[in-house]
Amino acid sequence: MSRFPQANFVLSVAAKAQFPADDGAEVAFAGRSNSGKSSAINAITERKALARTSKTPGQTRLLNYFELEPGHRIVDLPGYGYASVRPEERKKWLPLLDALRDRDSLRGLILIVDSRRGLLEEDFGLIEWAQPARRGVHVLLSKVDKLNQAERAAGLKAASAALGGLATVQLFSAHAALGVREAQERLAELWGPRK
Repeated sequence: MSRFPQANFVLSVAAKAQFPADDGAEVAFAGRSNSGKSSAINAITERKALARTSKTPGQTRLLNYFELEPGHRIVDLPGYGYASVRPEERKKWLPLLDALRDRDSLRGLILIVDSRRGLLEEDFGLIEWAQPARRGVHVLLSKVDKLNQAERAAGLKAASAALGGLATVQLFSAHAALGVREAQERLAELWGPRK
């Protein structure tokens, strides 16, 4: 049975006025374009198409809200990096991201990083945006099914060292269902009460 049998899409947000009520708990999901963010959401929720996947980078253009259980939401953020998105459209995201960060209900960030590329400067920008001293940040090193065991171990060690305690990190593969249970547990911890 699915960990989140009631998971469903709630709404897409294109303007600050469209945010849902600032109550309950929500965790943002972010990652570079083509990092496997939508696939990670689908694997964690055990739903094949809750978040739309595409071979074309940058398909998430709005903040998409999903409720996984009553009072517990995830927010799928637009991908960043090399996606072919017009600069004026990117500028519209900044006020939305600032408004999201200011919400009391935002409890944490799950950052999806392609394990073959490792953590990049923009990834650390997202971690800083999440204010890790106030909110939890967890990194999924995705697509590890494309690496051998030695490469996985080296990637995890390098990411842990680079993060230096700013975030927790794990190996993850949506395709091979590797690390899904651990990611679900970490999501539940992030939703939990924070001091």
